Amino acid sequence: QEHFGGLQGLTLAWIGDGNNVLQSLMTSAAKLGMHLQIATPRGFEPDLGITKITEQNSKEYGTKLLLTTDPLEAADSANVLVTDTWISMGQEEEKKERLKAFQGYQITMQTAKSAASNWAFLHCLPRKPEEVDDEVFYSPRSLVFQEAENRKWTI
Repeated sequence: QEHFGGLQGLTLAWIGDGNNVLQSLMTSAAKLGMHLQIATPRGFEPDLGITKITEQNSKEYGTKLLLTTDPLEAADSANVLVTDTWISMGQEEEKKERLKAFQGYQITMQTAKSAASNWAFLHCLPRKPEEVDDEVFYSPRSLVFQEAENRKWTI
């Protein structure tokens, strides 16, 4: 909102794990007027109950919801590219399996080529290079440090 001047009509693309951060975005995006395009590997989708709520919210608020396994499809025309850790606390023993499952989900400038011309990148930190490459993470399009500062005031 701070960067774009508002959220209404923006498209947010989530590329990664169907974790708690995604599920929070899913329950709020439509209510804020945002379209949501989600790419997760098979077996790592968000909770089905949250997905049903999100589908209902999208219908009620007139927004679009896309669930796919294709990161480039999710990134298509997106204003915001977002990811988070692929290995959350308590999942360390699954690291090898998860890194294999998430191959092709790293956000790169190649991913961003299909995004909207005004795209920005978000990540709630800490970030691992396999989730987003340095070129995107340290680019002028990356708002991760502003995002971190905003989170500081809500904690």
